[in-house]
Parts: sequence; structure tokens; C-alpha cells
Amino acid sequence: MIDLDYLAFLENILTDNRKERFLNVLGNRTKHFTIAVEDVFQMHNTSAVMRSCEVFGIQELNVIEQRYGKKIDKEIAMGAQKWVDINQFDSITTCVSTLKEQGYQIIATTPHENDCLLEDFDITKPSALFFGTERDGLSEEILQKADGFLKIPMVGFTESLNISVSAAIIIQNLTNRLRNSDIKWQLSEEEILEKRLAWAKSSIKDIKRIEARYYEENAK
Repeated sequence: MIDLDYLAFLENILTDNRKERFLNVLGNRTKHFTIAVEDVFQMHNTSAVMRSCEVFGIQELNVIEQRYGKKIDKEIAMGAQKWVDINQFDSITTCVSTLKEQGYQIIATTPHENDCLLEDFDITKPSALFFGTERDGLSEEILQKADGFLKIPMVGFTESLNISVSAAIIIQNLTNRLRNSDIKWQLSEEEILEKRLAWAKSSIKDIKRIEARYYEENAK
């Protein structure tokens, strides 16, 4: 449970504009969809996907680092790592099983002919959208574990897009449709409180000193 007194104490340090901005952004955040990237060789692409998640309101990004194990490129992410929750996994099996336990269907994004087109995708079900490497696409393991497949309609000679471009197109399309639907896609009240606290802490310089002072004063 969130310590509401502590949250109020921290938010009192923030400007009114900052607090209002947090509430407006959180009002557009969702966990109805989550994004997963598998062993992306060029790390700036993972960072760009993170930025798309942040811009279009996806709260969680799942990163499988089974082969390359690189860190998020902070310059490319442009601060998005402060506002998007990153879940890191060292195996496909763990990532897929975790997301399924959370109630997500596993959707593999591929350019195959028999995949569901983006505009026809059913947005009512909570879905984890998987994106693969630039060179090889998604692994066979994910394709075998997937509950469904999704592709972007293309009419040119090129058969695929860069992962960061594909993710941006898909995330923008699905989140826009979600916000124009009657689906309950918003974060829960508890989730909003958790993010308000986390974002307040990340916005305050010397937070450890301030936090220690708060608990010292309230222990008396």
C-alpha cells in the first residue's frame, strides 16, 4: 500500500504544473497492451521502442536479453526510461510465462501473409506484442508460443520495416483505437498512486536526504 502522507509530502515539493502534468499523463497510460522486444542487436532500436511506448502511453516494456545483454541507450531513449517500467528477462520462456500469468495473450509481429492485419486486430483482449531482432525477426520459440500474429499492411517491394518503426506504427494505431473505445484500459487507482510516488521521487534532487528527513520527523 502507498503511504499517502509520504506521497503528499513529496508532491508538496513539486510545482503545481508538475503535479498536473503527472496526472494528465497517467490518465492516458495503459497496461492493457504491453510491448516485448527479443534480443535486439542494435540497442538504439530498443531505446527507440521505449520512447514510442512512453509517447503513446504504454506503461511497460519487456526486454529479453538472452543473447546480447546490452543496456538501454539513455541518449536515444531521451528520458523515457524515467517514465516507462522496464521488465528484463534472461529467457524467452520466463518472459512468455510471466506475461501469460498476468493475463496477456502473446502476439507475434511478423510479415507473414496469413497474419492478422493491423486494422483488423481485436483490441478487446489484453495483449503482449512481441518484436524481434533486426536481422532474424522473432525466434521460432516465440512463434510457437504465440496465441496470434500481427502485421502491418505494406504495398511496396520491401517486406519489412525497422523494428523501431514497426513498433511506433503498431503502438500508435492500437493505443489510439483503445482510447476511442469503451474498453476499460486505464491504470487502476493503486497503479496511478504507485507511479505518482515513483515519478515524484525521480523528480526531486537529493531524494535520499529528503526521504530520511521525512521518516526521522515522523518517527517522533
